[in-house]
Amino acid sequence: MEEEKIIKPANGYLMLVVVLVLLIGSITFAIQQENAWYVIITVISFIGLFGFILVNPNTSKVILLFGKYIGTIKKNGLYWANPFYTKKKISLRASNFDSERLKVNDKLGNPVMISTILVWRVTNTYKAAFDVDNYENFVRVQTDAAVRKLASMYPYDNFADEGHDEDITLRSSVNEVSETLEKELEERLAIAGIEVLEARIGYLAYAQEIASAMLKRQQATAIVAARHKIVEGAVSMVEMALEELNKKEIVELDEERKAAMVSNLMVILCGDKEASPVVNAGTLNH
Repeated sequence: MEEEKIIKPANGYLMLVVVLVLLIGSITFAIQQENAWYVIITVISFIGLFGFILVNPNTSKVILLFGKYIGTIKKNGLYWANPFYTKKKISLRASNFDSERLKVNDKLGNPVMISTILVWRVTNTYKAAFDVDNYENFVRVQTDAAVRKLASMYPYDNFADEGHDEDITLRSSVNEVSETLEKELEERLAIAGIEVLEARIGYLAYAQEIASAMLKRQQATAIVAARHKIVEGAVSMVEMALEELNKKEIVELDEERKAAMVSNLMVILCGDKEASPVVNAGTLNH
């Protein structure tokens, strides 16, 4: 199996002078002396004009001779080589690819819409030119396949109430998911001589048919979590109040009055509306 071979042909500027001198000189002598040899030199000089190769910065030219791989020119400049060489241009610049939004199932089987943003570039021109049919289309197809596999590896979100307490999710574990996606793409695109510079999720959402139900579920989970924190804080405040009253001996409360006080404080602290105070003008028993 052949590998990439870097070549550097003859200086194009020097050969440009040589070819122009031969071409102009042979035409002039052919007209003046009507010699067949000068006509042949003119034809050869004209063919030599097709041997010039211009390589722009961050581009390359893959050189073939009748189907045989000769080498790759990566250094920018003007060169001259065999006029019968076939030149194939391959860009070495970094390219962005924003995939389409795909509907896939996550680890829990929930349909989600997901897309990825990929930054890549060609590092091995031989593999990009000959090991795959069309390396740009290869990137698109393999990216879609990698995204589908990634979505099936992790749940969209963490629902501990169903026993699916996952450490890594598509929504919250951005760095971990991006690293997994990069590794998957590097393995897939290595066959085409392509380096993955960056890969990350560009869009992520539940599919339309379950988006409304999942939004309600997320809201309910948030409410339950908030209530849990409120109750936890209220219990601490009631405990602190009883301890302070007992320590400072402000009022002596029996078990029944403590229960009533705890009940009233819990209602006030855990309620979602402001409490309306009631002034008791009688005794504690009435």
